[in-house]
Amino acid sequence: MLASLEDDKAESIVEIDLRGRSDVADFMVICSGRSSRQVAAIAEKLADRLKQVFGIGVKMEGKETGDWVLIDSGDVIVHVFRPEVRDFYQLEKMWLPAGQVGAARTL
Repeated sequence: MLASLEDDKAESIVEIDLRGRSDVADFMVICSGRSSRQVAAIAEKLADRLKQVFGIGVKMEGKETGDWVLIDSGDVIVHVFRPEVRDFYQLEKMWLPAGQVGAARTL
């Protein structure tokens, strides 16, 4: 999954371990695309690769506007943002433990 994001030039990829902190998923991945078109393309290609390689069907929301696309693959939730939208919502601050925002695993 992370390799797919890197291949499609996603930027500032952050992986957050949610195990024991949320029943929604085990991991959350947050990344950015430079434009609405790139955000939508990153999300679409990731969904296609998950289905082809792992046989995982995903739920996707927000692809039409391309500002923030949420991809739910079950155990992993991926958020692909335009940089301005990512800065506005600051999901890293919400989900990372205090003091670890700057130390998040950025790929």
